Amino acid sequence: MTTAEFKSRHIGPRDSEIQQMLDVIGVSSIEELINKTVPSNIRLDRELNVPKAMSEFQFIKHLKELGGKNKLYKSYLGLGYHGTKLPGVIQRNILENPGWYTAYTPYQAEIAQGRLEALLNFQTMVTDLTGMEIANASLLDESTAAAEAMAMFYSSRSKDAKKNEANQFFVSQEVLPQTISLLQTRAEPLDIELVIGDHQTFEFTNKVFGAIVQYPAMNGEVYNYKSFAEKVKNNDAFLVVAADIMSLAILEAPGQWGADAVVGTTQRFGIPMGYGGPHAAYFATKEEYKRNIPGRIIGVSVDASGNRALRMALQTREQHIKRDRATSNICTAQVLLAVMSGMYACYHGAEGIKAISTNIHRYANALSVKLSELGFKNLNTDFFDTIQVDTAKYTADQIVAAALIAEINIRKVDESTVSISLDETVELDDLNELLHVFAKLVGSDITISRDEIGPISIHESIQRTTPFLTHEVFNQYHSETDMMRYIKSLENKDLSLTHSMIALGSCTMKLNAASELFALSWPEFNNLHPFVPVDQAEGYTIMLHNLERYLSEITGFAQTSLQPNSGAQGEYAGLMVIRAYHMDRGDHHRNVALIPSSAHGTNPASAVMAGMKVVVVKCDERGNIDVADLKEKAEKYSDELSCLMITYPSTHGVFESSVKDITKIIHENGGQVYMDGANMNAQVGLTNPAEIGADVCHLNLHKTFAIPHGGGGPGMGPIGVAAHLAPFLPTNPVVSTGGDKAITAISAAPFGSALVLTISYAYIRMLGAVGLRNSTEFAILNANYMRVLLEEKYDVLYKGENGFVAHEMILDCRGFKAKSGIEVVDIAKRLMDYGYHAPTVSFPVGGTLMIEPTESESKKELDQFIKAMLSIYSEIESIENGIADKQNNVLKNAPHTLNEVVSENWDYPYTRTRAVFPLSYIQVNKFWPSVKRVDDAYGDRNLICSCAPIQDYEEPVLSE
Repeated sequence: MTTAEFKSRHIGPRDSEIQQMLDVIGVSSIEELINKTVPSNIRLDRELNVPKAMSEFQFIKHLKELGGKNKLYKSYLGLGYHGTKLPGVIQRNILENPGWYTAYTPYQAEIAQGRLEALLNFQTMVTDLTGMEIANASLLDESTAAAEAMAMFYSSRSKDAKKNEANQFFVSQEVLPQTISLLQTRAEPLDIELVIGDHQTFEFTNKVFGAIVQYPAMNGEVYNYKSFAEKVKNNDAFLVVAADIMSLAILEAPGQWGADAVVGTTQRFGIPMGYGGPHAAYFATKEEYKRNIPGRIIGVSVDASGNRALRMALQTREQHIKRDRATSNICTAQVLLAVMSGMYACYHGAEGIKAISTNIHRYANALSVKLSELGFKNLNTDFFDTIQVDTAKYTADQIVAAALIAEINIRKVDESTVSISLDETVELDDLNELLHVFAKLVGSDITISRDEIGPISIHESIQRTTPFLTHEVFNQYHSETDMMRYIKSLENKDLSLTHSMIALGSCTMKLNAASELFALSWPEFNNLHPFVPVDQAEGYTIMLHNLERYLSEITGFAQTSLQPNSGAQGEYAGLMVIRAYHMDRGDHHRNVALIPSSAHGTNPASAVMAGMKVVVVKCDERGNIDVADLKEKAEKYSDELSCLMITYPSTHGVFESSVKDITKIIHENGGQVYMDGANMNAQVGLTNPAEIGADVCHLNLHKTFAIPHGGGGPGMGPIGVAAHLAPFLPTNPVVSTGGDKAITAISAAPFGSALVLTISYAYIRMLGAVGLRNSTEFAILNANYMRVLLEEKYDVLYKGENGFVAHEMILDCRGFKAKSGIEVVDIAKRLMDYGYHAPTVSFPVGGTLMIEPTESESKKELDQFIKAMLSIYSEIESIENGIADKQNNVLKNAPHTLNEVVSENWDYPYTRTRAVFPLSYIQVNKFWPSVKRVDDAYGDRNLICSCAPIQDYEEPVLSE
């Protein structure tokens, strides 16, 4: 091992173990393994053309140099992004803590109670501030949330509205430009007509099904929307309000004056701007739409002992179940950011949040007064944090230029107007520096003293009168000691990569190296507003350009767009680019998407959102695409064929040797090939999407390229495209991106969640070409090592032509039920007693486990997981042989908690040791599930999605 080589830290197996693993598999070398796994006709014949690997030390120095090229001017640009103060206790204990950022989406609720509680806090915070009845556990960004609201209400139209073919959605001209752009993207393929105008003069017709307004408006004015809300209601339409959550501490909650849904971002609650993200958007609505809400909802239920337990509620709404009937393709959230913003609310409480909000407004008011004294009139009557300034005898360009000299950014509205938006970071000195820009122009030395910071000046009719954040959780952790302990108490309930391997198939839970994450906390990267002049983001520009180039090289494509900020967004972006390509050629009729039956549920959901008709292609008994069926359907729909959506290696974990034949069939029939990049961790450096014949693919940077899953977000889903699709890559209305025939925005920010792109950049730069290829090879090595040893007891459902799997495998657990009554969910819950998160359950085949170990796990960890699985198999055999009871056994009763183990009563027909220490390694470092098996059905029947009284949090009383 070379200590300076990052790849030796990233890849798990040691050099001395490799031959042992190869011997188990039955091959002589890694090269032979790869030759027998990856079809020769798609193999690359060269190394990737990316820079030579850097050591961690070299890379940190390099990234610091790039960060130094970014200019940290004071930005008052607004438009949905604001400076914040992230409390140190949250930064150190959540953002920089692998116990939080390496956890997976909380599908296994029993080992995720900590972040489930944190997300419940987030939902409660949102419903309190918005005045709505129910909220989800976050969305990707404010603009996406607005588009999701539009789509939700379009699908929720009344019978009369559908009969009238109501397809118009009113959009206030004061909605943020990036939101309008994204609404345009989402509306067009669904045949929704956007009507953009002035809400004060707009007249409804029976063709209008909904409307959206900004609160406060983009120009800063706080309108009293009550009469408009009444007009919306009287016309049987839905009202969406995009609201600044910080303003809601002093402005009347939209739920009080008629909103049907309130959306926005919680970025102002302590989350750095990060040149655009990641940030947690929020989505709140009325109880009656609970089964229509996009994204995830955390709800309260009970466990098998009747104790309070949290879990993800109403999961039958999710796209992987509804597939082409889904109204949204959202399959992730921004959990880590939602947790942080929720903790910000817990730390400050209602009084603190109101004080921060009030202070922002008072400073804006004081600035407005002083500017008026200088002859610069504020055009807004009621405002929260943003003033629109008439530039008097000066041009807006002159004012902006003068501000830039002082290293201040303000926004030009038009030739005679500038906009200034304040935030919680503004101190009195900042205010005076800003005032000095204007004072200097007119030869004045006027300043603002602290005594001149006046009271709230917003009209009483729009001031908040209702309480918020009244729950105990927001009122008892206001010292750093208490907050630190609360965060730690939640972390201790959750299993993450800090405990053990998380072998989730199709999820790639690899190492998120500490050195890859440093930049997240560096001001030179996290404090940049996404709409600063490009010359202030030179370091970012270089990094992003290089990352685009590296990803294009890795995929074999001509260009890459970094804008999509999740895998599902990447899917949608890729399909919209294909749609635009066909439209540009006059092929408006090409709207059929062929999708294999094994595809992830986001594929059909994304296709429907992109205005396509889904036609399912069969898979054969070996899990491969049925080429004959594909050919038949491609030819049948040749005049209408838009694309094929394919995952490669397949969702079944196999490299299909017929892939080039498959893509050729599609091209011969006028279609394009979209490749889902979920399994790219088996391709990098060995083959690529272009080599197999794809035209576009998305990449899950939170899988293959080391961005942490964060307990369910953030993620990034950039797309790579062939040259003929490059002109259609998405743009942004504020910072131009994409091609010369660009589609409108996919995400709110030009480069999506740009801050976390530093992680994938680090990953590529520190691994280099050889390290990237080695990572793929070891992912395949680890998977096949596990396959051979697990095959002794479990059936591996699908294998390639030579008997090997790619980077993951599917274990068939369906046969156990008939003999023992054991189902796959019982195995999943029993694994918790062994200290493991279950592999992917019942996807893509019901009753199975899909295992993906990744390249980062050591042989020791693989062996330990294998021992756990074999031990569970012996427990199932005990049931089959009549030694253990079919109903009352260690699997059916799993997981077992500390509370029941230390209880005086033990009513099980097996020992405590058998329950919680079935193998010796567990005794050394036991992870205890904090609740027993959660009752999902109870939670859905009794839906509670906000915080309960504090008494419910008390530990259960031990039995006598």
